[in-house]
Amino acid sequence: MIARKSIRRAVDRNRLRRRLRETLRAARPAIEAFDLIVRVKRAIAPAEIVAAAEEGTTLVRALLVAESK
Repeated sequence: MIARKSIRRAVDRNRLRRRLRETLRAARPAIEAFDLIVRVKRAIAPAEIVAAAEEGTTLVRALLVAESK
């Protein structure tokens, strides 16, 4: 969920949604057992969208590592 307060422009919100969705698709076979909700908690500048998507990838990987232990 990405609120308008977090990212003002719809184009930027959709860009982040697409990047996060692709991250989850790539990890789909391994995360089938989970129901995930991704929420943006703080405002993100348009220049930080790539970094935020990479952080999402890092969090999914951490989840998979924690599950395998």
